[in-house]
Amino acid sequence: MEKCKARIDSIYNGSAVDGNGLRCVVFFTGCNMRCGFCHNPETWTEQGREVTLDEVVNKIKRYKSYIKNGGVTLSGGEPFLQAEFCKALIEKLHGENIGVIIETNGLICDVELIKLCDGVRLDIKNQERDIDARVIEFLDACKKAEKPVTMTNVLVPDLNDTQEKFAELKRLKNTYGCIREVKFLAFRKLCESKYARLNLPFRFEKYREGGRSDLDKAYAAINN
Repeated sequence: MEKCKARIDSIYNGSAVDGNGLRCVVFFTGCNMRCGFCHNPETWTEQGREVTLDEVVNKIKRYKSYIKNGGVTLSGGEPFLQAEFCKALIEKLHGENIGVIIETNGLICDVELIKLCDGVRLDIKNQERDIDARVIEFLDACKKAEKPVTMTNVLVPDLNDTQEKFAELKRLKNTYGCIREVKFLAFRKLCESKYARLNLPFRFEKYREGGRSDLDKAYAAINN
């Protein structure tokens, strides 16, 4: 397995926001969307650092006792762009009794990878576009594989906080029993310095940050 390699930006230990419990997060490089509000624009290119499967597994094993009530989250970027490495990594971590979930935009439906993981955090990108039809295919695969899905959505005030947008999310929640939870994430601008460092335009500067009232409005819309 030493020849199995991937490109990653970093491995972060101790996240409490990328799934249940404390988690170790592997940030893969490469993205097929490059959203204007992304907090990780440094992962957009496929540069990053080349790592072997054993290197990643051995590093995560060091944190095994620390993440025993959480697990590992594969994020990015878009981990499904490096699906074969992710499959091998999950199998290795399962051998160590470490659970693995995947954060994804749902545009790449690799059925085998979906079957292998322990759950999915599916971020719905409806800020500047309609929900992509490929997301429906992805959810169909999750439903068939009986994989629990947490559906997340970055809430940008005055952009995707309309009743029409909320109704679309509510339809997904009510249609797919595999969606166990919906989490709205308030839009933040903490990433502005990254865009400046990378000499990239921050297209979402004109929007205000989200607050508690925005989140309350969203949850009320999909739960009523």
